[in-house]
Amino acid sequence: MPELADWITAVRHSHDRFAALVLPLDAEQVQHPSYADDWSVAQVASHLGSQAEIFGLVLDAGLTGDEPPGGEVFRPLWDKWDNRPAPLQVSESVRVNEEFVSRIENLPESDRTRFKVSFAGREPDLSGLLTLRLAEHALHTWDVAVALDSSAVVAPDAVDLLIDYLPATAAYAGRPAEQARTLAIETVDPIRRFTLVTGPKVLLSHDSGTEPVDLIIPAEELIRLVYGRLDPENSSATLPGHEVIPELRQVFQGF
Repeated sequence: MPELADWITAVRHSHDRFAALVLPLDAEQVQHPSYADDWSVAQVASHLGSQAEIFGLVLDAGLTGDEPPGGEVFRPLWDKWDNRPAPLQVSESVRVNEEFVSRIENLPESDRTRFKVSFAGREPDLSGLLTLRLAEHALHTWDVAVALDSSAVVAPDAVDLLIDYLPATAAYAGRPAEQARTLAIETVDPIRRFTLVTGPKVLLSHDSGTEPVDLIIPAEELIRLVYGRLDPENSSATLPGHEVIPELRQVFQGF
């Protein structure tokens, strides 16, 4: 079971990776397309910046016992970020993300322990909040990284943590297949086993069975598959069962 310190370290690493990717880019380069549909590199940065502010407000609510902010707060924040010039979207995103991560790192133990909030349909503790943040940040960082280097992968330390929380994401992201099936899936790096049911409800669950599997896939690629980011050009086409992946892309089309 990961410790809170593991989540804090992974969020820090994700931020540092993102900053290293975007800060060297010039005003023209930050307007190049990212992997994310219809978003430039700067727009990905803008999203991560606005979300860093939102997560900071949620952190406030979890420490004070207040209700977290809602759409009436989010919309003006999104508008503020959307209206910034592209280079400023990037530089301000790095700045506010650094502030959020530094704040988490410097929280007293008493605040870490007592944090609790209702957010995104859940009641996460601080580790749970950082799970949500890491998933968003690490995948959007990949959106930028792969636009700069086609061999880019999601950061391994993020993969090691997020793979065990993938069932909840799959239930949210999946679209039932017209012809439902049940698949046994095994991941590598790290090794995990799952059962995936593609309809009438999409369900990914941990599996401790020993029967033959239908698909072997790197854990990093399974995460990207569920998040709608696994294309033929950035996937392993030699592992057993890979022929089912085009079908699964229709189940997980991104969100």
